[in-house]
Amino acid sequence: MELMYVYTRKRREFGRPCSFSDRPATVEVDIPPDPSMASAFVLRNPVDSAVQHTSDMSEHEVNTERVEVESRGVNHVEGGWPKDVNPQEVEQTARFRKKVEKDENYVNTIVHLGTLMEHCVKQNNAINIYEEYFGEEEMAEVEDEPPSAKTISVISKLPSLFDLLLSKRDPNVIKRMATHLSWHPDACRRVAVAYSSLEFQQNVKDMSFDSYIWDLENPNKPELVLKPSSRLVSLEYNPKDSHVLLGGCYNGQMAYWDTRKGGLPAEVSTVEVSHRDPVYGAIWLQSKTGTECFSASTDGQVLWWDIRKLSEPTETLVLDITRKGLLENALGAITLEFEPTMPTKFMVGTEQGIVIACNRKAKTPAEKIASTYSGHHGPVYALTRNPFYPKVFLTVGDWTARIWSEEIKESSIMWTKNHLSYVTDGCWSSVRGGVFFTTRSDGTLDVWDFLFKQKDPSLSLKVCDEPLSSLRVQDNGCVVGCGSKLGTVTLLEISSGLCTLQRNEKALATAMFEGGAKREKILESRQRELRLKERARSEGQGMELKERPAESPQEGGCCTREDFFEAIEAELQRRGGAKPQR
Repeated sequence: MELMYVYTRKRREFGRPCSFSDRPATVEVDIPPDPSMASAFVLRNPVDSAVQHTSDMSEHEVNTERVEVESRGVNHVEGGWPKDVNPQEVEQTARFRKKVEKDENYVNTIVHLGTLMEHCVKQNNAINIYEEYFGEEEMAEVEDEPPSAKTISVISKLPSLFDLLLSKRDPNVIKRMATHLSWHPDACRRVAVAYSSLEFQQNVKDMSFDSYIWDLENPNKPELVLKPSSRLVSLEYNPKDSHVLLGGCYNGQMAYWDTRKGGLPAEVSTVEVSHRDPVYGAIWLQSKTGTECFSASTDGQVLWWDIRKLSEPTETLVLDITRKGLLENALGAITLEFEPTMPTKFMVGTEQGIVIACNRKAKTPAEKIASTYSGHHGPVYALTRNPFYPKVFLTVGDWTARIWSEEIKESSIMWTKNHLSYVTDGCWSSVRGGVFFTTRSDGTLDVWDFLFKQKDPSLSLKVCDEPLSSLRVQDNGCVVGCGSKLGTVTLLEISSGLCTLQRNEKALATAMFEGGAKREKILESRQRELRLKERARSEGQGMELKERPAESPQEGGCCTREDFFEAIEAELQRRGGAKPQR
């Protein structure tokens, strides 16, 4: 084979990729007419031209329109009850059952069907088709799995790369913070997000007031756009009626929506009887009607409402810890906590770093403020009780997250290390009593497993570059939603090891919390004893008591340590356990 010609090219030009880009039309060469060449013009006659009898064709590319998907569901409810009996009321159904059981026809029917049912039950009990044969091996695999998390969806209200794939762009160009998240109580595939701007003097004239309900299966556009009279700061689904949502506005008003009627609020409270500041907390109460709720704001008030009549609040409480009921002395509320298993108690986190425990059923307003807990150097951004141990609650503020016991007022029983950035929100896991989540202002999500280690989080994940502002966990404990300052909601699925109840976890968590509470009780009593001795010595009272001479702080710490371990040893001996390692 002979080479006819050799093509040469410089090495730096070999293999260089082509770079294509769109640009407007430009004039490369412009040749103006020259009149002097007119004399040399020759007329061509005849002129030949080719003609094609087929139509001109050109190649084009088109993108088909995105298919609009709409989900429709059917809600199946319990039926067969008379019209005058409400299936949701336990008393009415029990009364109707007693009435039917006394009917002679009912008794005869049950006796006749009992033989047939007995045969079917015995047949089903012959073999368990759902028996788990390899449960222990699966448990071992879960325990060995390292903590991890993966992003399953990003809901963005701003232009981004994910707008074409996973999210729908908000027409509003101005950035707004995702201030609150609320999962749908029945189907965890919907999440309601409140959007607002809480920065000082950052309220632009054309800023949108809209908030959205997103469907995770169709994140291309919001399922419903909520249109309040003012920007929403808090938003909560009604646990009894999933079609109803409660919202607290930036201007202090309260509103509720019925999603079956559209995006406009069903009713809004008047400005005169509402809060004077933004409503940072709005929670549904456990009631027979399912229409009662209460709210808290930085104006220092807690108001109780019934959505059937939002013209005025049903009850008011001023958060004055001096118990004088003066609004000028009230502490501004940042977060609100209510546990349905404790219907008369609730807790409020304030701007001053103080947590106020309240009792709604007290006789006087002064008695409604039961106790206070002080442990943060700034606002308490999150306050939530442990779902498995209601007397243990979590607070988030300044650079730390702290775990408290209701019985210990002086200090928290456990706490995290000081971070370099602010901790902005936190919540407990809904399936594991020793696991909780926190978000930080540097865009990091921390997952803490205090049964595993307490000095550092079990998992730290950089979610985004902007600060994270809100956090909410699904009821199944597997999916975490994080809202950012720029309005992006990121949904993360955590590993099964962090959302699966481990062996003996409840007993270990109980021992951990009780041990922390007992330690703080011993320290608290020791400090109280030292203060009493110092006061008696300063006042010159000659107390005839057998007491040791004045102790230095080092000696006092050693004595306290010895007393603590003696109490632990006595408790372990009582239970028949081993001696602890010092």
